[in-house]
Amino acid sequence: MKLLPADTPLYNHPLPQLEAWLVEQGCQQDTEILHRWHLITTTWTTTIDLEETTLRAEYAFDGKTRTLNFPYSLSRWDVEQAVFHADPQE
Repeated sequence: MKLLPADTPLYNHPLPQLEAWLVEQGCQQDTEILHRWHLITTTWTTTIDLEETTLRAEYAFDGKTRTLNFPYSLSRWDVEQAVFHADPQE
């Protein structure tokens, strides 16, 4: 599925495009809670919830957790950099 340009705010992406984007990032959809996605890396795991007003990412690493919320007004590129390419341990 062709995504809108990366500088497009998340709220302009149709849900199927957001879901395809999450799959491209390596996420797997929860089989029971369909707005929830999971990603496991070598150093941390995250649960991503597509909530009503924000994308919520809860990271788990070294027995700790960290939760970040991103408004849908942010661009897909900004959220991608913050959620998938930043180290949540920093």
